[in-house]
Amino acid sequence: MKATIFISSVQKELAEERRAIKEYVHGDPLLRRFFEVFLFEELPASDKRADAVYLEEVDKCAIYLGLFGNQYGSEDSNGLSPTEREFDRATSKGKVRLIFVKGREDKIRHPKMRTLMRKAGSQLIRRRFVDIPELTAALYASLVDELERKGALQTAPFDAASCPRATLADISAEKLKWFLDAARRERRYALAANTPAEKALAHLNLLGHDHGRRRPTHAAVLLFGREPQRFLPTSEVKCMHFHGTEVRKPIPSYQIHKGTAFDLVDQAVDFVMSKLARSVGTRERGPQAPVRYDLPEEAVTEAIVNAVAHRDYTSNASVQVMLFIDRLEVWNPGELPPNLTPEQLRQEHASIPRNPLISEPLFLARYIEKAGTGTLDMIERCREANLPEPDFEQRAGQFVVTLWRDWLTIEALSRFPLNERQRKLIDYLKVDFQITNSQYQQKFSVAKRTASLDLAALVAAGLLEKTGTTGKGVQYRLAKGAPKGQKGQ
Repeated sequence: MKATIFISSVQKELAEERRAIKEYVHGDPLLRRFFEVFLFEELPASDKRADAVYLEEVDKCAIYLGLFGNQYGSEDSNGLSPTEREFDRATSKGKVRLIFVKGREDKIRHPKMRTLMRKAGSQLIRRRFVDIPELTAALYASLVDELERKGALQTAPFDAASCPRATLADISAEKLKWFLDAARRERRYALAANTPAEKALAHLNLLGHDHGRRRPTHAAVLLFGREPQRFLPTSEVKCMHFHGTEVRKPIPSYQIHKGTAFDLVDQAVDFVMSKLARSVGTRERGPQAPVRYDLPEEAVTEAIVNAVAHRDYTSNASVQVMLFIDRLEVWNPGELPPNLTPEQLRQEHASIPRNPLISEPLFLARYIEKAGTGTLDMIERCREANLPEPDFEQRAGQFVVTLWRDWLTIEALSRFPLNERQRKLIDYLKVDFQITNSQYQQKFSVAKRTASLDLAALVAAGLLEKTGTTGKGVQYRLAKGAPKGQKGQ
């Protein structure tokens, strides 16, 4: 059966683009083999409500194609337009979503359309167009990518394809031996550490065929190559440390790490942990005094190993690890699978590796798990450390994980004119995370006016964030990041 493309937009504003897409898909010799296009305006009259019909069609489609223009569209009783309701429905149903934004100027758009664009942009890549030829060209590329992803067009995935110019001589016997020893120890892997390279690679499905010759795949070179970056230059990891909250030159500490996927993870984690503040506890519970860093090492490792394992290796960008006074950002070239959103990473979800042949050896060496628990583990480790939950975002073709540090140290707070109640509130929120005005009144035995003034001052200083709008729905929590431009040590 052909897959249905549901076109969602303000119909009158983008009527020409809607018709052009249908004509283009149905007229292209390749695309018409696999796709058909649904246009709401072509449905015959019926006694069903329009909103019920279009949501039913979203449920039945394979691909949601959103065309975002200047207008937001008519709003229902909840203030939502059909376009936003269709986008939300496609998201909740795990549909493949393609978003195309008409025009370069965003200031002229309806405010709610700008908000919808930001919502979509936090979950996936939006592509812009100015005319119909640019729209159809971008659409063609996206649909071909989807066909390749589903295996309808038979081309080898990147990690399974043979690495041009690489031979078995480019595989390090020492690195392969280390891996086999680790895999046998950690996962009871069947092969012994002295297994010949060709047999070990074949067992891991890491040998490809090129004109009748057996060659290591891209995955084999990335995992066990003597010099992986000679063949795949952007597979390196760039690590940067900044003393403030923004990217500023000159960069105080900047290192570019090269090596295998295992090397990259180890080196990047060491870079971050060496820059973090740490405290040493007492020996009350054993002979070794516990060491505590201001970011959990397990969360740091998870963020970095996920970036190395799941990045898009066809991208010219590299993984970037950036440490600021208030946060760690790990930038991973690529985007989430179409049926997975940043919000779903906070819930139980399936493991969908972009590079399964790279992920498998990382699993065998116990660098990762295969249960889709990595993001949940990051969240849990940060909670245990009384830190804010991590952020997961799509930004301009990159997937970004942000781990928030405890930047509200005694030294940092000394720069703010706080009274004793406000200082105690900061400590309280590091454990209990949020508070209401009435709870503040009870906790510190103050009048409502005093509580309101204290809380408003903390919000104005950038120390607290306010959520909700009125009454009991208003809550206060610690701001995740330091106020813009604040310096640190």
